[in-house]
Amino acid sequence: MNTRMIFLSMALAIATVPAFAQTQAASTTMANDLPAQDKEFVQAASMSGSTEIDAAKLATKQSQDKDVKSFAHHMMVDHTKLTVQLKMAAPHGVTVPKDNSDTTVLDSLKGLHGKDFDNAYIKSVGVEGHQKAIEAFQKEAENGQNADLKKAAGKALPTIQEHLKMAQELAAKKGVQ
Repeated sequence: MNTRMIFLSMALAIATVPAFAQTQAASTTMANDLPAQDKEFVQAASMSGSTEIDAAKLATKQSQDKDVKSFAHHMMVDHTKLTVQLKMAAPHGVTVPKDNSDTTVLDSLKGLHGKDFDNAYIKSVGVEGHQKAIEAFQKEAENGQNADLKKAAGKALPTIQEHLKMAQELAAKKGVQ
């Protein structure tokens, strides 16, 4: 009976290790010691970048305008770089979400083509998206608690501000309100 109890206890312990490890991994990512401000920034920055990249891919297919396609290509390249920089700045154990685009924005663009697509893309992704991104990156650069994330936000801010300027110039050129 004693041997049987020991065997059952060991079997139970071994069976719960994978579940414990998965729970622990999820807890490390979700409940890491990163302050709320920094967690919000990682979420906002990764969503912004992912949305920019996915919307730019749509623009390469659904726009016929060379200026819009050029802008989209520029956004794809720069936001891919910014995503890599964010991942490198994130502390060990903090997962930077990938493929977490704002589906509301993307869904609003998917059914559009030509000038209708261009106008919506320039307005919602180019101008409004970069305004929101600037707000998130500025907030982190000024008030972030994690030094690496704060530095990364400050370093990325001029690029995002330049993107907004480019988007505003494109909007003016194309008559987008």
